[in-house]
Amino acid sequence: MTTLKVNGQTLETDAALDTPLLWVLRDHLGMTGTKFGCGKSLCGACTVHVEGSATRSCVTLLSTVVGKDIRTIEGLSKDRSHPVQRAWVELDVPQCGYCQSGQIMSATALLERTPNPTDAEIDSAMAGNICRCGTYPRIRAAIHRAAELIKTGGAA
Repeated sequence: MTTLKVNGQTLETDAALDTPLLWVLRDHLGMTGTKFGCGKSLCGACTVHVEGSATRSCVTLLSTVVGKDIRTIEGLSKDRSHPVQRAWVELDVPQCGYCQSGQIMSATALLERTPNPTDAEIDSAMAGNICRCGTYPRIRAAIHRAAELIKTGGAA
């Protein structure tokens, strides 16, 4: 058994150490908010946080995250009250929604290290996240809105 710290909880899995974190989260731990997109770290749908950094879980082996703090979309809030989630809803960001958990996790990591990002900083941080519906202008606007919510005490 391998012990992991996910969303503040200590969890155990019998997954092989060479299993991608994505499949450990989805198939072994039942956390299906993290999505499979490409399996090659190109689309960002599988983004989670490892030690606070946006990480592509489809190419991150279980063996490399043992003992590290992992946060998934389920770990942002229990009721969608996190400022990034609130901004996403307020600005009606998702179209099909498939990529949105990865988008939200990347945006959250950005805002945790850069509380008031410029458009260029947002574009750079979000460059690895693909939205086939093309909601990029709404994503950028929602990141700015989330920054405002955090600044004014709207933090989860």
